[in-house]
This record gives sequence, C-alpha cells and structure tokens, in this order.
Amino acid sequence: MRTYIKFSLFIVLAFLSSCTDVIDVPVQEGPTRLVVEASLDWEKGTQGNIQTIKLSESTAFFDTNTQTAVTSANVIVTNDSSGANFIFEHQSNGEYLTTNFEPILGQSYTLQISYNGEIFSATETMTGVTEITDVFQDREDGFEDDVLEVHVIFTDPPEEGNNYLFKFQRRGDLLPELEEADDEFVNGNEIDWWYEIEENEDENVLPFQPDDIVDIEMYGVSRAYYNYIDILIDQIGGVGLFEATPVAVKGNCINTTNADSYAFGYFRLSEVVRTSYTFIED
Repeated sequence: MRTYIKFSLFIVLAFLSSCTDVIDVPVQEGPTRLVVEASLDWEKGTQGNIQTIKLSESTAFFDTNTQTAVTSANVIVTNDSSGANFIFEHQSNGEYLTTNFEPILGQSYTLQISYNGEIFSATETMTGVTEITDVFQDREDGFEDDVLEVHVIFTDPPEEGNNYLFKFQRRGDLLPELEEADDEFVNGNEIDWWYEIEENEDENVLPFQPDDIVDIEMYGVSRAYYNYIDILIDQIGGVGLFEATPVAVKGNCINTTNADSYAFGYFRLSEVVRTSYTFIED
C-alpha cells in the first residue's frame, strides 16, 4: 500500500510540475490619448495668478514606459467675457505654467490645447467655496467604534446647487483620499463633514493616531465636475459586491478636430480652502 501511495504522489507531482507553460493572453489596447490635468485652483487669500496645467499621453495597461510627457503643445486659457488670453508656457517636463492668471468667481473660461495638428477645447466656470469654520477630532461618528476621526465644520451658502470636493491626506501616506458632497438635503445649513481611516491589516494601514497630522482641502466645484469625480471615486473605491464596472470616463475636453480622438482628464476651476489638523491624546 505504501508503494502504491508513493507511486501515486509521484504521478501527481510530475503532472503539476509539467504545467508550467506560460500562456500569453492578448490584451486589447485602445488608442493613445491626450491626458489633461488642468485644475486651476484659487486658494482663498491669494492672488491665484500662478497656475499649472500638465499634459501627457495615455499608455497601455501593462506598459512600463513612464516618459509620456507632452512637450510640444500650445496651451491658452481665455476669459469668455473679456477675451483676455492667458498663455501657459512649457516648462520642459510636460507642465505648462502661467504667472498672470486672473481668477474671477462665477466667470466662464475656455481652455484650448493645440497638439499634433488637433485642437482640444473645454469650457468651465470658476466656482467659489465657503470658509471652514472649525476643525476638531472625535470618536463618536465613524464606522469603527473608538477610532479617531477628523471633523470639518462649514456653513453651506443659501444658494442651492453647491458642490464640494474634499481631499484628506495624512502626512506620510502616499496618496490622498477624495470625497465629494453636495447640498441637496442640507442647503443653507451648518455641515459637519467627518473623515476617518479604516484599519487594513493586509495593507498595513492604521487608523489615525495621536500626533498624526492630516492636511485638508475643500474645493468648490461645478455640478458637471461633481458628476465626473463621483464616477472616478466609485471606480477607485469599489470593492466586491459594490465594485463599479471600469469604464472610460470622459471629461469635458473635446477634440474639435476629430471627435473620436477625445482626451482624458478635466478642465476645472475651483476656489479652495486649505487647513491641517494634529491629533492629540483624548
């Protein structure tokens, strides 16, 4: 019997060891597209005259090439009312810079990018944001009991249709966390927006601890951008049963030369307030 068992194990091991052929699965690749990172952010209390737009090209999913910066485009932003043009000069790394931008709340602007014989255009309005009135910590409102969370207090303006983008980043973490909000059910009221970090042992992620510092940014955004970022956040954060089906999310940058060759990314103009909070023993 022992001989039979040993012989059977030998056959199984031989079969498994022979199943080592590499199977190449062809992956469909889409066309290379222009990627536009054009968020013109006006921090409260500043002139907002220095602004940067970054251009690159998309790559295949498994492509390890990191040299995708677009270095030969012409980039102009125009005030749609006055006709004033703001030329963004290339900085030799895919970034285009202007030092004389004039942000005006409620004003419409148009971005125009000339690249590879094609014209890309997008129009958006500079959207304001209210002030943050208080920031504090607590342990009562989060999804996890006794876990520290940070609370951001602000009063929503009485005008309906205000939309917000929040960016939270604990110092030392690689990436920020994005959250979107609107005033559909809280218009004109004081709002308490809280944020916590859920523990993830597999990825060595810990909740907030005393002495942690979190940087907080709150942006006013248009409804169109709110809808856009809402889809992106769903795709990034979906898990298991609630995982979103990945789709190509189109921004507002239209190729006026060839509609099928649209760009990825978004042209956004936002007023932003920034603050930080240091957690303490409680």
